[in-house]
Amino acid sequence: MIEAVKFWNEPNNKSHWDPEVDPGWVRYAEMVKLAATAVRAESPDLTRVLGGISPIDPAFIQTLGSAGVLDMVNAVAVHGFPLDWNHWQIHQWPERIAEIAAVTHLPVWVTEVGVSTFGAEEVQEFGLQRSAELLIGRAPRIHWYSLYDLPKAWPATTRHREAEGSSYYRHFHMGLLREDGTPKLACKHFARYTPELGICQWFHFEDHRTEDAVRWLKRLGVKKLRTGLSWADSFRPGADAWFDRQMAALEDFDVTVTFCFTPEHRGIQPHHTSAPQVAEEYAEFCARMVRRYVGHAATPVARESPLALA
Repeated sequence: MIEAVKFWNEPNNKSHWDPEVDPGWVRYAEMVKLAATAVRAESPDLTRVLGGISPIDPAFIQTLGSAGVLDMVNAVAVHGFPLDWNHWQIHQWPERIAEIAAVTHLPVWVTEVGVSTFGAEEVQEFGLQRSAELLIGRAPRIHWYSLYDLPKAWPATTRHREAEGSSYYRHFHMGLLREDGTPKLACKHFARYTPELGICQWFHFEDHRTEDAVRWLKRLGVKKLRTGLSWADSFRPGADAWFDRQMAALEDFDVTVTFCFTPEHRGIQPHHTSAPQVAEEYAEFCARMVRRYVGHAATPVARESPLALA
């Protein structure tokens, strides 16, 4: 059921990786190389993907390429939200993919694309249809973010929270479904684009929405799902039992699992965005999760060139 693993989420975004702790991403590069080596030792054919970048920055890919990171992975990934946060227009999606493809031989996956309903549901409705038109056939994997709105009682994973103004509150309105599980306008269109369009849905520790999410994903015809297993959560009491329940619930999907979030007590700084004190510990977590949920055998994802798909 796990077809790929990703090493971190948005490593070039300071909401997810602190550049003051790791100037030039030297520690991140070493961490990914160690983790990729550990995962390959457990499951040689499992597809390894660089953490999806946001913003889409070819210079960042070149930096990691110079550090030897791209030699250790099978694909790179990008995230784009032109109707909410990015400084480019939605029709420029093909250009954004092409500029990354120009600096790497690896396939370019789009592991988060989405539109908030912060202003109006009609904006998301338009954005879904236009994104699908622009991306299907141009990337081997496309994951819409997300199925559910973020519950208002939960914090969004971003650095400055309410100080970001409307940028922060947009995080809470990215779902095809509202917090109470009722569908928005865009939801009625989503099944037109599956299975080519997958979904990215993060599940929090002991998330009460998991079973309902599975029902909705099947109803929408989703085959490809991206989610995460949190290194930080792995230190909670009952963590393995929760991971087991989560992964068992998702067994009918082709899952891309993102390994991320530094445990506060294992970071150079006590924060989930910090580089770890010991990079090998992250690699060991990745290897343990692959050993637990994949085993030795895996089917590699075809290494299509994204431009060949266009």
